[in-house]
Amino acid sequence: MSLQHAYEPIVDPDDRVMTFPEWCTVNGFSADTGRRIIKRGEVEVVDLSLRRIGITVGADRRWKASRTRKGPRT
Repeated sequence: MSLQHAYEPIVDPDDRVMTFPEWCTVNGFSADTGRRIIKRGEVEVVDLSLRRIGITVGADRRWKASRTRKGPRT
């Protein structure tokens, strides 16, 4: 192992934070739709500053999993 890699932190990819606009783009919906999803409390949000929010990759994955269904819509 080289010294360059000896001090690199081990980071779980689920902990990476997407900005709100990035999250909306990744999921293919508008900022208005993203705000409605957050307002309903469907996804966990990270406060990046007083005016900026983000969503972790893990929170996005869990949110998508919560919306997964089997079979036809009734």
